[in-house]
Amino acid sequence: QVQLVESGGGLVQAGDSLRLSCVASGRTFSVYVMGWFRQAPGKEREFVAGLMWRGGSTYYANSVKGRFTISRDNARNTVYLQMNSLKPEDTAVYYCAASTIYLSTYGSQYAYWGQGTQVTVSS
Repeated sequence: QVQLVESGGGLVQAGDSLRLSCVASGRTFSVYVMGWFRQAPGKEREFVAGLMWRGGSTYYANSVKGRFTISRDNARNTVYLQMNSLKPEDTAVYYCAASTIYLSTYGSQYAYWGQGTQVTVSS
């Protein structure tokens, strides 16, 4: 089992920045990919960004490319999501997820999920 705990959400204004953190514990050696997803009220959960835990390769949704950066600190078993130039449409609950198989934009491929952290961007 892998446990994930997110933090760093909050209420900000459009154009501001925010950094989310996700600390992994447990059988972290089995993690192959870490991802961030988000779900806005009344909408489907969507992929935001993904990172290969060992190699460091990253992948982003087009809607956040150039504004968000996913990174990791292996020593701390932590993955970050730096969010810049935030927009009201970025408002959602953000979830950290871990996959033991491969990088995917489909949430069903991720076996482990955090509890989520709320990000609200006011206009």
